[in-house]
Amino acid sequence: MKIDTRFQIIILTALLFALTVGLISCEDHNESFSWLEKGEEFPAGLATVNDQSVNAFGNPAPNLTGDKDLIFVTGNSFFNRNWVTAPSSTEDLDGLGPMFIARSCSSCHFKDGKGSPPLEGEQPVSLLFRLSTSGTSDNGAPVPEPVYGGQFANNAILGVAPEGKVKVSYTEMAGKFADGESYSLRKPTYEFTELNYGDMDPATMVSPRIAQHMIGLGFLEAVDDQTLLDMEDPNDVNEDGISGRVNRVWNFEKNEAEIGRFGWKANQPTLRQQVAGAFNGDIGMTSSVFPSEDCTSAQQDCQNAISGGSPELKESILKKVVLYSSTLAVPKRRGWDDDDVLRGKQLFFEAKCEACHAPKLITGNHPDFPEFSGVLIRPFTDLLLHDMGEGLADSRPDYEATGNEWRTPPLWGIGLIETVNGHTNFLHDGRARNLKEAILWHGGEAQSAKESFVNMNKKDRESLIKFLNSL
Repeated sequence: MKIDTRFQIIILTALLFALTVGLISCEDHNESFSWLEKGEEFPAGLATVNDQSVNAFGNPAPNLTGDKDLIFVTGNSFFNRNWVTAPSSTEDLDGLGPMFIARSCSSCHFKDGKGSPPLEGEQPVSLLFRLSTSGTSDNGAPVPEPVYGGQFANNAILGVAPEGKVKVSYTEMAGKFADGESYSLRKPTYEFTELNYGDMDPATMVSPRIAQHMIGLGFLEAVDDQTLLDMEDPNDVNEDGISGRVNRVWNFEKNEAEIGRFGWKANQPTLRQQVAGAFNGDIGMTSSVFPSEDCTSAQQDCQNAISGGSPELKESILKKVVLYSSTLAVPKRRGWDDDDVLRGKQLFFEAKCEACHAPKLITGNHPDFPEFSGVLIRPFTDLLLHDMGEGLADSRPDYEATGNEWRTPPLWGIGLIETVNGHTNFLHDGRARNLKEAILWHGGEAQSAKESFVNMNKKDRESLIKFLNSL
């Protein structure tokens, strides 16, 4: 049979195109070729930067318009500034305390990166502790502990007694992979000591939370509510064992409930409220969002302390820090086309890790940053709550989040934590000393994915970790 030459050309062109985009796996080239996606090395599109240095998390998105890059620089200065006790000759920079955990935003988010638990004998700085008792407030929020409030403060200004100290200790838990290789996980225990205002309520619930790295937050805010609702499956209708759901939390400025997306329990609806909440709870500064100090009736010295103004944080400064926090660029991936990385990517999908760590999202319209609107991003999160099992439970509800549920943390930039912050501590309290341990702590909805990892051979486990480190 004679085949028309034009038809031959069409068939050949189609085959070449299929090979180019990876629709056909070519064993002579490499078996992972079909897992390579065009553009996946740019997780935030035009807001991606090619920086693998210690400053990889501190760059402004390169596609910012107008004077946003100048405001970014000013916001950066306030983010790194040590706030001081009132009254001060520099009026705009006072208002620290009366009780606090850190003196600056960067104390917790060093170089805009991830915090770590304290070393033995140290007091925590980037690891905080939320406190509450049973029940909920009128807006659905947790009820603060009556003596020590909603967050434990181990520092205070002169003339005010800090709430106390925190002791962190660990118990090692041994285990083995299916191939016989041993591992050990460390289970943390937290103890509050030298309490200066009396005993805590015996029914106090405690939630430890480590500071997260801050890249790409404006993109996560731009993901519209409907996208999150479309990913929900609270009753596991599709029977895949995954039942993610949104958390509905309180917007204190709008005085209404909204979908949460920031924080370990997705307990903040906007980045502005997240930033203002950190100023209030971590540094002890009031703002237009949170105009009151977190001083309980048992803490008279806290209530009587000198204020830095009403509010202490100027609105113009809050706006600059919010812009800075919103526009930190996402680093470009490293080794995304490496054979072992592509094999690890394949294993990531085969273990169903992507069921929670959604590789791709498309943003909606961001009212303040049109640069982040309608963009395909690759954050590896669905921003939903998932039951992670008893092993990771803090047993403390937060709005609609149960004591077993945590928001899926974004994975973009995770392979640069060691470069930027000098450690590889992961999970909500930093208990995991590396990514391997972080996976092994997964339970609940992620139990099956964890078991897949346990049953992999050593080479495949290393490939999966290499893939994660490429993100």
